Amino acid sequence: MRTPPPATTDAALEPVRAQLLRAARAEADALLAAADSDARAVLADADGRAAAILAEARSLGEADAAAARDVARARSRRSARARELAARRECWEELRRQVLAGVEDLRHTDSYPALRARLTAHVRAALGPDAEVAEAPHGGVTARTAHRRLDCGLTALALRALERIGGEAEQLWAP
Repeated sequence: MRTPPPATTDAALEPVRAQLLRAARAEADALLAAADSDARAVLADADGRAAAILAEARSLGEADAAAARDVARARSRRSARARELAARRECWEELRRQVLAGVEDLRHTDSYPALRARLTAHVRAALGPDAEVAEAPHGGVTARTAHRRLDCGLTALALRALERIGGEAEQLWAP
């Protein structure tokens, strides 16, 4: 069995106990201060990383938005160009239709016999007097020899004239 220490021992150990408590408190305060410092450093690092991630995400988002904007603009330009070309084609087709209708209507005018005679003279001059001359389906004439053929039909003449003016005709409907 053990004997309890005398009461004077408590009094003698009091300065040691106080010193140990002070040392323990100082060590605890130092550990708490280090933990607070570490926590602040971790939070600062996390804030820095978060800011970097946010900046990178913002930059990527802006780049993605710029790319999407460029794609949308290109698509809009292509669409507008396609509409413009379709409108030009429509105008060209309408001009072609009107020209062909107009030259075919020449057959029903009083001046058509003289026109047909001039076309006949032209094909005979080009192919020779032995050329076989025939009426073209929509007016005008065609002629042929053994080795050559010449189409002076009203439709063929009108289409050749349209081909010659080509892009110049677009000036009729250009802004």
